[in-house]
Amino acid sequence: MNAAVKPAMSRQDFEQALRDKGALYHIHHPYHRAMYGGQCTPEQIRGWVANRYYYQVNIPRKDSAIMANCPDADVRRLWLQRVLDHDGHEGDAGGIEAWLQLAEAVGLSREEVIDERHVLPGVRFAVDAYLNFARRASWQEAACSSLTELFAPEIHQSRLDSWPQHYPWIDGEGYIYFRKRLSEARRDVEHGLSITLDHFTTAAEQQRALEILQFKLDILWSMLDALTMAYVHQTPPYHTVTDAQVWHRGLGL
Repeated sequence: MNAAVKPAMSRQDFEQALRDKGALYHIHHPYHRAMYGGQCTPEQIRGWVANRYYYQVNIPRKDSAIMANCPDADVRRLWLQRVLDHDGHEGDAGGIEAWLQLAEAVGLSREEVIDERHVLPGVRFAVDAYLNFARRASWQEAACSSLTELFAPEIHQSRLDSWPQHYPWIDGEGYIYFRKRLSEARRDVEHGLSITLDHFTTAAEQQRALEILQFKLDILWSMLDALTMAYVHQTPPYHTVTDAQVWHRGLGL
């Protein structure tokens, strides 16, 4: 073996390297720490819920793109459950509907969430980048990008543990989404992780997988950066400035 060629990690070490990325998960972002620490204002909670909706509605589109690029029927059959989890099916209204219930529970109307009037440019750009990656990457790479689910149960549990205590004004019915995702995310992790461990086997491929997971972590972190600017530092994005809004309309943009 050429001494300059880096050997691949064992399957166990590779999985641990993926899990170690949890140190950079957005549960550690100051905005999220403030949420589960009870330090957010109602406006900041509502801003997060309204903006996160844009991410939620694009999850089944991302998963559909993965299936469209995947020639393996067995993989598609399993991956389809993710779309059904969010879009709903007989007997289950789905995650997007559950998110709208959360929006109503924090004092938002369905109309203002669905029409995306509160979605910040930075949030839209980050989510669109993720969707475009899923469309253009190989299906295995796009599946790997979903591995932030490794860390999702912890973040959902942190909300269930802390929000009722710190934000008693939120209707308890709004927490259905977080409860649903506790079990769904664990199930999804098993499938996505097995695909990644099976496909990325050389040192170069494993490094690529870690970079893809970091990209997804950056997406989630960037969304909270945009929310921090708007709802913590009170720095408005350009589309909320009246003069700029009028100017864009005048140009037909």
